[in-house]
Amino acid sequence: MKDSPRKSSEQERAPGYGIQISYRTLSIRVEEKDLPSKPKQSADPADAIASIDVHLLATNEVYTRYSCHPTVGLEQAAVQRRSKDGRNVISPPPTQHWKKILNYIFGGFNFLMWIAFIVTILSYKPLGEPDPAAVNLGVAVLLMLVIIISATFYAWVDWNASRIMKSIKSLIAHEAAVIRDGKQQLILATDIVVGDIVVLSTGDRVPADLRIVAASSDLRFDRSLLTGESDMIPGSLEATSDNALETRNLALTSTFVTQGTCNGIVFATGDRTVMGRLVKLSGETKFKLTTIQKEVWFFTKVISSIAFTMFGLSLLLYGVWLRTTYPGYDASISVAIMNSIGCLTAFVPQGLPVCVALSLTIIARRMSKRHVLVKNLATIETLGCMSVLCSDKTGTLTAGKMAVESLAFLDRHLLITEIDEKIGEAPDPRFFAGLSALHHTARLCNGAKFDSTTADKPIQERTVKGDPTDTALLRFSEALSIPALYIDTSALLSSWRKLFEIPFNSKNKWMLSVVQETGTTEGHITERNSTAWMLVKGAPDMLVKSCTSVMKSDGTVVPFDEEARQHMGDLQSNWSSEGQRVLALCRKPLDALKPNLSPNDMEELMYSEICNLTLVGLVGIRDPPRPDVPASVAVIRRAGVRVFMVTGDFKLTAVAIARQVGIITQHIVDTIDDVKAAASEKHFADVPLRTIKPSEEDPIRALVLTGEDVSTLTPIDWNIIVGQYTEIAFARTTPDQKMKIVEEIKARGDNTVAVTGDGVNDAPALKAADIGVAMGSGSDVAKEAAALILLNNDFASIPVAIEMGRLVFDNLKKVSLYLMPVGSYTEFMAVVSNVVFGMQIPLSSYLQVCFSITNDVVMSISLMYEKAEADLMLRKPRNARTDRLTDWKLFFQIYLFLGLMSWPCAMSMWFVYMRQQGLGFHDVFLAYNNWAEGYHGYTLDQLNHFVYVGQCIYYVTMVFMQYGNLLAIRNRRVSLLQSNPLWGPRKNYAVPIGMVATALIAVINLYGPGLHTVFNTTPIPGMFWGPPFAFALGILCVDETRKLIVRTYPKSIVAKMAW
Repeated sequence: MKDSPRKSSEQERAPGYGIQISYRTLSIRVEEKDLPSKPKQSADPADAIASIDVHLLATNEVYTRYSCHPTVGLEQAAVQRRSKDGRNVISPPPTQHWKKILNYIFGGFNFLMWIAFIVTILSYKPLGEPDPAAVNLGVAVLLMLVIIISATFYAWVDWNASRIMKSIKSLIAHEAAVIRDGKQQLILATDIVVGDIVVLSTGDRVPADLRIVAASSDLRFDRSLLTGESDMIPGSLEATSDNALETRNLALTSTFVTQGTCNGIVFATGDRTVMGRLVKLSGETKFKLTTIQKEVWFFTKVISSIAFTMFGLSLLLYGVWLRTTYPGYDASISVAIMNSIGCLTAFVPQGLPVCVALSLTIIARRMSKRHVLVKNLATIETLGCMSVLCSDKTGTLTAGKMAVESLAFLDRHLLITEIDEKIGEAPDPRFFAGLSALHHTARLCNGAKFDSTTADKPIQERTVKGDPTDTALLRFSEALSIPALYIDTSALLSSWRKLFEIPFNSKNKWMLSVVQETGTTEGHITERNSTAWMLVKGAPDMLVKSCTSVMKSDGTVVPFDEEARQHMGDLQSNWSSEGQRVLALCRKPLDALKPNLSPNDMEELMYSEICNLTLVGLVGIRDPPRPDVPASVAVIRRAGVRVFMVTGDFKLTAVAIARQVGIITQHIVDTIDDVKAAASEKHFADVPLRTIKPSEEDPIRALVLTGEDVSTLTPIDWNIIVGQYTEIAFARTTPDQKMKIVEEIKARGDNTVAVTGDGVNDAPALKAADIGVAMGSGSDVAKEAAALILLNNDFASIPVAIEMGRLVFDNLKKVSLYLMPVGSYTEFMAVVSNVVFGMQIPLSSYLQVCFSITNDVVMSISLMYEKAEADLMLRKPRNARTDRLTDWKLFFQIYLFLGLMSWPCAMSMWFVYMRQQGLGFHDVFLAYNNWAEGYHGYTLDQLNHFVYVGQCIYYVTMVFMQYGNLLAIRNRRVSLLQSNPLWGPRKNYAVPIGMVATALIAVINLYGPGLHTVFNTTPIPGMFWGPPFAFALGILCVDETRKLIVRTYPKSIVAKMAW
């Protein structure tokens, strides 16, 4: 007896609900005997997928199997029980850790270090027998330390970047609408349980595997993640195949609703979903290189090939020429190998892979601070090349917080804020009886719904599931209450029911609902004398032509003659020019409908009925631009990036918003006629596509095109559009046309195209672009298609990301330029002087290795923390297809400018010291095997001591000469006086810290206890500590002069050769 009140309340809440509860326990036995059995769990994912049978059940059997009710869903107690099965999360595929570890150990230049290590060990023993040199073993130990430290560093950087990216991804809260306890509510997708009824609408990601139990006639899914096919797949209520992967009455997790609405019962979650099982089948994730990593890997292969070739050539010269022509020179193969090791170490810019790895962490950290989710860090590098940004309007350039601002009937228009005042002033409220019909249409022909969990909040604060336009109309109609006109939303909803609906889509640009007063019929949809209405809302230019009558503000209907059409058209144009989105609300009484029509037949009938409509009124909706957009657009345009608007909105609305945000600045805006006229002159008829872009000397020209215009464009028209116009607004475009726009722009001018958007209609363009950027508040479809997600909907993050992409590339270029002149070129000249010109090697193999992997790496890391140069966002975008990390300008700077100053300075210090010991240039140069006991009266130990001191002098000169190189390459054109590293906008404390660190390394090498005996390092005379600083200052001054010439004469040959 205690249960009876509870059952009674359940029956009041949903007809038939008590019956469902009463046999719920029994249904388990029926299920076991009479219904198809539940698929058994299988260890094999393929078997588990093959055993799915829920799609073969009738709809009522599905409700019974999963113990849920069509209108009530699951009770809270059932949800709690079923949640013990685990969260609705697909486990990531296992990572191939062994491959990653191998990449850390042998990746970058480490494999050359391994070769050097093995060769060094061999030169110690057995090739160094019978008296192996301890220095060889010491160098081998040092090389092994280098390998261990660099591998550890790569692993740490990779782990750190992954950790940061995972923390950003956790900020995306995927939500789902479910029916529980008879109410529709939004929950986290991870909290979905088996048996939940999920409500899906256009743009939603399917959160779990569902059996569709209710669907609109136009339901379509994007299954490309699952099948790889981009075609939209229709949804249905009946099974279309025995195969669970092919049937159309299942909605599988990670697919998307691209059109229509549906309800589905969850039959699998998490790893038990089809996608979860396919992830297990697919195995491990594959390791992929980013764009910059590929660029550096290419550079690494080139440098490594040269290094290995030089190493082999050096040994060949020893074996074929030196050993026979100058016997005793490089006394043994062991010594020859150690001297030639410099070819491997000298050419290796060990700091470059380190800096590339570090750049990924720096990017991830900076992006996480701005709450920007970068799915692949290579995206940031590509953003630095962006030359065209195609942006959607609603929700991207505008706030996406639409609100109804204006209403208009044929004879009157008024602002929302003055409705009550106008009605109060009227002698009879019935003068505004038209508001009742407008409220009726706005509320019942609406695809948005309030979240029941926020029903107690004020209307403007309630959570709404639906697109921004429907949301604006929903809030307006919910708030509108005029008792004198019997306008009351709750009464309206209780007295009308929705019979059929065609949701809004980007091709029709309208939504249709068929509604009927409740209680008029029981057995049939409608009868001849019952009250049934077809309500339609959408774009005026699509619906007005189907209207034959129009309503006045007092509710009377008059013929829609030419004068009335002109009046309403002018009103639409005025509102659109102010930036308002204008909707037409229409209706039509339905005298009779055939009973029991299928959804497809009903849809076909409704399409035929869209004629002889009554235009109830126009609604103006205001969606203000985001406050950060105008400034961001200005920054992006200054960076040489053209910003185009691509929207489905009306032409005048698009142009008005484009003017407000700075996309269009010209007073005169060209149209399709101007394009056709220019195309007839055939200026771009035979021009290579990659050269089609506006010239810097060309005036800024603006253009507006509609989707209808786009469909008529020829290739020559596109050449004119892409090659002559800087400001473009595309209006009334369909998703297919948006994608075509992106593809046509990409095909010309070597453009790197980014697309921003937030809706379902933006997804094809987001996929087609080089970089897709979605708003965090956008649809699941858009976020899946995008490479970059602005979680805070912060448009200002786009110019920051562009700057970061340019900065990373700029800094890596500087690292290459820093490492090569001294760390590579100057070291290599030391090896050449020994192998070819018969000198004792001016830089020992130990000091070569030490300089390359300690001094250079420490200093180059400081360059990765450089801030952007003042002109970085004023330069033209980099051409991703032609501008490489290393080009002829960079090599000219390395080998014929900085390098040509560096190695002679270091070599001169070697000769100065030898002169002080009484050994002139010709005594040292071409000495070969003469350098032996008794040469110029010196013992061999004395001669060796001279060499050890000279090598340390050469090393110290390189160390401090790099100060000048580092300060010179911090800026490409700006003087050091305007961008010093200690204060001001370009301060970088990593530079002085790196300088101190590299000096300490030099001091330790020369004065460190134990290093003397193992590596033959030695203190140097005091006078040799000063000149390197003078050399550094000299290099800096020469480069400052070069920059001055570049700034003063930007078209001179020096400027053209500037890197």
